[in-house]
Amino acid sequence: MQQPLIALIAVIVLIGIVWLSALNWRLTVKVTLIIVIFEGVLRKWVLPQATEQIYFLKDLLLLVAYLSYYFSPEPKYPFKWSIFNIVLIMVLSWSVFQAFNPSLGSPIIGIFGLKAYFFYVPLMWILPSLFQSEEELYKFLRNYLLLAIPVCLLATVQYFSPPSSPINIYAGGKGADALAGGAVRVTGTFPYIAGYSTYLSFCFSILIPLLTLPQKPLWRLLTLIEAFLVVATSFMTGARGLLAFEVLFLLGYVCILSFTHLSEFIRSVKSLLIPIILISALVPRFFGKAIETFSSRLNDEGAQQEFSSRALSSFSTPDKAMQEKGLDGYGIGATHQGSGALRNAFKLPIGEPPPVGEKDAERVLIELGPFGLLLWYGLRLIILFSTFQVLLKLKNPFLQQLGTASLLFQAINFPAQLAFNNTYAIYYWFLTGFMLLLPELEYREFFYSKYWTQQQQDI
Repeated sequence: MQQPLIALIAVIVLIGIVWLSALNWRLTVKVTLIIVIFEGVLRKWVLPQATEQIYFLKDLLLLVAYLSYYFSPEPKYPFKWSIFNIVLIMVLSWSVFQAFNPSLGSPIIGIFGLKAYFFYVPLMWILPSLFQSEEELYKFLRNYLLLAIPVCLLATVQYFSPPSSPINIYAGGKGADALAGGAVRVTGTFPYIAGYSTYLSFCFSILIPLLTLPQKPLWRLLTLIEAFLVVATSFMTGARGLLAFEVLFLLGYVCILSFTHLSEFIRSVKSLLIPIILISALVPRFFGKAIETFSSRLNDEGAQQEFSSRALSSFSTPDKAMQEKGLDGYGIGATHQGSGALRNAFKLPIGEPPPVGEKDAERVLIELGPFGLLLWYGLRLIILFSTFQVLLKLKNPFLQQLGTASLLFQAINFPAQLAFNNTYAIYYWFLTGFMLLLPELEYREFFYSKYWTQQQQDI
């Protein structure tokens, strides 16, 4: 009796969420970005038995937002036969073909794979309509980063708690077993380490432009606290790639601005100098243990051997896949971590077991074959080049900074698992949308300025 009642309540709540989401697609997209942060709270502590269902909650909200936007009467971003759109259509067509690959055992796995690769792409097209002005974008980013404070504080508590503590668990209630120097590798509010590391890299990418922006004293202090906590808990994750990202981001940020906008470079360096000095002094003072445990993992012989074996597998796995499949693949979704749960839930045929791959490129090669790999990474290169072109044309200082952040987030994370880490996929396509949003905001600012100047002259 209890099970049907819970199911009925769940259906009613679901219908309510869909109905409310359809009323305001802009709010729904913003709420979805917040759910990305707190989804893990539900999956780890509130409803661990429903972890697989909660995983799709944000996708359902985004789907409703997409439909509400595209069926609304407001102007849409016009479709153009650009190189990006042509390559996107090509890779989508090839992926649809691979969704029906017999090696998958069932096309349902292929449909799930299509969702993993392409579901978040529309975020980039709706972004110019999501934010109407530079001020609205700034306020959203500023307020969104406020959430980093409780998330990072939770991660700090996790770090100083024993691994057996209920606060240190993964999605589904599984105990945290990833340690560094005897301390747990923190996950914050996220289900796993990868999601939290991705979130920190996104926060770091936006915090740097905000630190260079003239803000009211309170907001500048809050931004500094956020940056301090992000850097401190980065050591607590034990993620070597995350710390490398932050170092490369700072170096790249300074270099790009010095070559593209010299005056902005000088101002930014002056604005960043004091925060960098403060954070560099305070993190070792208050979180020296986190730096020690991170260093122990960095110098651990076992971790180094594991890293070497993973690097070598990047060469052996693709070779094995090509020997067995040639120019074909095992089908889109074949290596996705959610495919196993999907097969069990729907009693799907097992299909042909693919080689085990870990890196993004090798997994894409296994699923889509060499042709699909070329198209997928060609698409990402086009995005990178297009973002750089937009950056060169921007005149507004703050928009220049955001364009630089978007470019570096894409470039440094180029080998990251775009199709297999949904947290990264959401943030990637959100920041990719900046190449459409930022020029549009600059144009609106120029148009409104010209309009009001004309009005004053007429008076």
